[in-house]
Amino acid sequence: MLEKLLSEIRSCKLCEPELELGANPVIQANQEARLLIVGQAPGTRVHKTSIPWNDPSGDRLRNWLEIDKDIFYDPTQIAIMPMGLCYPGKGKSGDLPPRKECAPLWHTKVLELLPNIEMTLLIGQYAQNYYLKDKPETLTETVKAWDKWAPKYIPLPHPSPRNTLWLRRNEWFERDVVPYMREHVQRFLAEKQPRHPG
Repeated sequence: MLEKLLSEIRSCKLCEPELELGANPVIQANQEARLLIVGQAPGTRVHKTSIPWNDPSGDRLRNWLEIDKDIFYDPTQIAIMPMGLCYPGKGKSGDLPPRKECAPLWHTKVLELLPNIEMTLLIGQYAQNYYLKDKPETLTETVKAWDKWAPKYIPLPHPSPRNTLWLRRNEWFERDVVPYMREHVQRFLAEKQPRHPG
């Protein structure tokens, strides 16, 4: 069921006329996955390689989680489904917002086939606005209130190098939120690993 749905998603051309570089939906999922990462939309490097978080933002995200690429790109452990599945194109200041068609069209269908998700990382305002109810208006206030939704959802700032100044100004994030997230992610990913005797 899931493989059929993923094949359908990857061949989606719904927004192609609007997309600067054409359609190339990027998603990673397996029904065994324990962690779900919901980001914004692929950048140009991800569009070219079809590998999610294949950029400096991904390096910082993996550092926050303290996991390597082998685990990160193992769909039986981690599912990755952005708000917009294709690169949306360039705007006046950075990339355009994720396409609004993707999440309503695909997210519920995928989530119904991911029964083992223990935690969902909501990266950036678009994911947080879509998934969190009764949230503060700003991203900073939403991330500050992270324990309101934990451990089911963890709202995060985008790990982009552009957010280095935000991280410096909000030292509580790497002091309080990152260790909690890291500990939980590593625990339930470890639970999935085959246990070796002795």
